Amino acid sequence: MKLTVVGCSPAWPNPGGAQSGYLVEGPGRVLLDCGPGVLARLRAGEVWPSIDAIVVTHWHLDHWGDLVPWVWGAMVGPGRRTEQPELWLPPGGTERLADFGTRLGWEDMFASVFSLREYADARPFAAGGLEVTALELPHYLLQTFGVRVSDGDRTLAYSGDTGPSDRLVELARDVDLFLCEATLERAEYDGAPRGHLSADEAVEAFRAAGARRLLLTHRPQELSLGAGLEQVHDGLEVDV
Repeated sequence: MKLTVVGCSPAWPNPGGAQSGYLVEGPGRVLLDCGPGVLARLRAGEVWPSIDAIVVTHWHLDHWGDLVPWVWGAMVGPGRRTEQPELWLPPGGTERLADFGTRLGWEDMFASVFSLREYADARPFAAGGLEVTALELPHYLLQTFGVRVSDGDRTLAYSGDTGPSDRLVELARDVDLFLCEATLERAEYDGAPRGHLSADEAVEAFRAAGARRLLLTHRPQELSLGAGLEQVHDGLEVDV
């Protein structure tokens, strides 16, 4: 498998950066999250993105906002002749998108250009020829998931947004690559309940999980990292 970091900014964009979007390529092409700026970055390499599936981890705008311009481009723009990608949503996501549609255009605007699916906690599903498993993680009071993606040989774990938890360690157990958020400079700067990680907490989860490689993401440009830690950037390509 190959991972391309399309966008990796936190909830506010880093200068010139796109927000959350991570392209995993194996038998097919699966996009993990689709935040603002991601569609433009994908279009820099092709007229319209050829994607088999998009997986949304939760409903904060920086993780799904570019689904809105995707609708318009797929309906009346350069994507109108492309095959509909599957759009995998958290439980209840189909109803939520219908509600968004009534506020942004019409009720089935998302269903008109995406093949809508919903995943369930800890239940594997197939997307783009890959096996994906979503695990619910703590993120303030919003239902949120991290995902494991495997081609049968290599496995990647993506934290999405999360506070510390035993389930985060379970998500990353023995994976080849752990893509983990590290939004905070210090844990005490977070809200209550918790919703994000410091770099130290991400490293702690990585070590407890026995994962092979850690890449830190969703981090403000202004925050430095300790020696030996790897932080992703927009455009980074990694073999899993």
